[in-house]
Amino acid sequence: MVERLKEHIYIVPLREVKRAPRWKRSNTAIKDIRKFLERHMKSDEIKLDQSINEKVWERGSQKPPRKIRIRAMKFEDGQVQAELAEE
Repeated sequence: MVERLKEHIYIVPLREVKRAPRWKRSNTAIKDIRKFLERHMKSDEIKLDQSINEKVWERGSQKPPRKIRIRAMKFEDGQVQAELAEE
């Protein structure tokens, strides 16, 4: 059984997504979330939950949210699993 090392809740800013072409904004947002988690959790192996994808794509390709709240868990083997943080 793999133990959890650390768990954090992050608010990921997605303001830079507005610089991408309108039809690519949600795709860019997912990539930016991965980059943010790689930088802050110091791991290359990031697994995003389906709930994050649904939240970003909720309003379509052109209107992703400005920020998103994510719970990230890092395990002993270096893998990071991220899910949408419920309020």
